[in-house]
Amino acid sequence: MAKTGILKRIILVLSALVILAPVLAGCGEKTETGGSAPQIPGLEYESTMTLKYADRFAVYKYKGGYSYIEITESDSILVVPEGGETPEGLAPDVVVVTQPLSRIYLAATSAMSLFEALGAYDSISFVSTKHWYIESAIAAMDEGRFVYAGKYNAPDYEMLISGGCQLAIESTMILHNPEVKEKMLELGIKTIVERSSYEKHPLGRTEWIKFYGVLLGLEDEAEAAFDEQVEKINALDGIENTGKTVAFFYVNSNGNAITYKTGDYVPEMIRIAGGEYIFTDLGLNDESKLSTVNMSMEEFFATAKDADIIIYNCSIVSQLHSLDDFLDLSPVMKDFKAVKEGNVWCTSRSMFQQTDKMGSIIQEISAILSGKTDGGDLEYIYRLK
Repeated sequence: MAKTGILKRIILVLSALVILAPVLAGCGEKTETGGSAPQIPGLEYESTMTLKYADRFAVYKYKGGYSYIEITESDSILVVPEGGETPEGLAPDVVVVTQPLSRIYLAATSAMSLFEALGAYDSISFVSTKHWYIESAIAAMDEGRFVYAGKYNAPDYEMLISGGCQLAIESTMILHNPEVKEKMLELGIKTIVERSSYEKHPLGRTEWIKFYGVLLGLEDEAEAAFDEQVEKINALDGIENTGKTVAFFYVNSNGNAITYKTGDYVPEMIRIAGGEYIFTDLGLNDESKLSTVNMSMEEFFATAKDADIIIYNCSIVSQLHSLDDFLDLSPVMKDFKAVKEGNVWCTSRSMFQQTDKMGSIIQEISAILSGKTDGGDLEYIYRLK
């Protein structure tokens, strides 16, 4: 009898946990997208944000101006509107952010342009680098509106605490130093890891402006900025593939070529623009999270030598100013087809900090592929002469 009584009590406890699970852990009513909106105590679900390209976050809207953001394989965030109360019974790992935000530590540098596009620099107080290539960000540093608070992997904890940091936004680089996020949380600094760099479609990265729009209460501005870039891509609809191949890379300090996996977003930009990435199956079976491949120059040259166009990635390394600078990188450079035909181009230093301009950058690549520019009218890519 005693055993039977214990068994009944266990069944009752398990049943209670099943009933409570949606409230404590998140499953709720079905949404128009077919998924399940998190069930949050005291909040009534309204809708799910429609995303066109991004698939690394989702936004659920609730009455009263509340939003719940889920970042794939990362953090869950409840955005509480100004004057709103935080619901009780939330899972302990949900990051609660109360608007307005004015003291953000931005360690995800690629997001700076999204804040610029939203006109939201007033939300940022602390940054993780002194080196910006966005003019408005440079000005904000010079004027003291942004304060350097240490690198993403070595933040000035004391400064962030004394400065009242409301939220630290990290890129996936922090995953190499998990102890830093642990320390931030231990000290009471709310920290999230955004994953825009894992988006495979270039406009998926730009669509993260909607994430920040929700976070900052600037959703209309986010929608307008995103739609502008979508229109630039739509203008390329029906464009014929030029058949021209493109090699996109840079040379590191060891003399190796660093290029992108075939399935990553840079090759996709080339395809949308009407070209073909020179590597057709590079890294397709590589399950690592890295987007790039480190190749010996000999290995790289074997395929890339026949590329019709070279775009050298100067956003990662020192700026090149001439074709001679490019040829100095390696003795084999002179034997590239693109070098012989005068089709060597270079990115600006700011290109990879311009997440908000992916559509514009693709339009420039399209102009290069179609031969409609000599480079003098481009903003993010220029010809090496």
